[in-house]
Amino acid sequence: MNRIYKLLISLITLTALGACASNTQDAPVDSESNNGGEAADSTEAGKGKFSVVTTFYPVYEFTEQVAGDLADIEMMISGGTDVHHYEPSARDMAMINDADMFVYSSDEMETWVKSMLDSIDNEDLVVVEQAAEIDLLDSGEAIDDEEGHAHEEENDVHAVDPHVWLDPLLVQEQIERVKEAFIEIDPEHSKDYSRNTEAYQSELQALHETFESAFSGASKRRFVTQHEAFGYLAHRYDLIQMAVGGITTEVEVSPSRIAEINQLVLDYDIPVIYFQEGANSSIAETVANETGADVAELYSLAYLPETIEAKGQGYIEGMRRNLEALKLSIQ
Repeated sequence: MNRIYKLLISLITLTALGACASNTQDAPVDSESNNGGEAADSTEAGKGKFSVVTTFYPVYEFTEQVAGDLADIEMMISGGTDVHHYEPSARDMAMINDADMFVYSSDEMETWVKSMLDSIDNEDLVVVEQAAEIDLLDSGEAIDDEEGHAHEEENDVHAVDPHVWLDPLLVQEQIERVKEAFIEIDPEHSKDYSRNTEAYQSELQALHETFESAFSGASKRRFVTQHEAFGYLAHRYDLIQMAVGGITTEVEVSPSRIAEINQLVLDYDIPVIYFQEGANSSIAETVANETGADVAELYSLAYLPETIEAKGQGYIEGMRRNLEALKLSIQ
């Protein structure tokens, strides 16, 4: 009887040991759990990218060129939306409240930014005004011709021209400012930001030299635009922009102004009237029909045209197309 009892005890013990061994063999389940933890850590590392909100296309591209893959960058305003009179949405406000950095062009371009920022509850938000250190041109400063045919369009509230991104050398200054902001909040990657900036600076410098070379020997240096957006480009390359309308596209052009431009087109034998991409070209076509000129398109690059975006290209290509279009007038 004792022998039977001892045998039963032995069998129970062996069964228990087998169960323990079985649990030990199931250890890979714990290993998978650990791998899942590493994946989670990796995901958190991905979330560690800086969150940046930008206003419209050129601000977005210049910021992206500096950041490379070190930041997640959002753009508030897309398509042909009027940047001057934009009204931030609830989604915009939520994005900025959660962001590390907010980048815009200038208080003169995005006139609504200051009041918007007053409503943001994000004490750690780094705010970057790209054009803060640039001396802005007075509205109309770059459209005077040699005989003083400047104009101030009725009801155009802009005293200065905010289209600073249309001068490649001024863009170099703007991306320097963005680089400094990134380095300030992320000094660990300062070399990456500097390297990205230098690479884009080289492209901008090459673009500038191409414009300079193309127009250096031109004797006809005037061009007529429907919208006063190309003053910085004209100022940089010693050209004369004669705009039918003012800084904003919403101001109605008077018949007297159209008559004045018609006379200038005839006096200076202007071959082409330019309209801005995405804009109604009716004013340019009216002047062209009354003077015998042609019409052509110039890119203000306030947004990226689909014909450029579809090819995976950006600001540099848009400016190259502007150069080719301007050669029709600048000869």
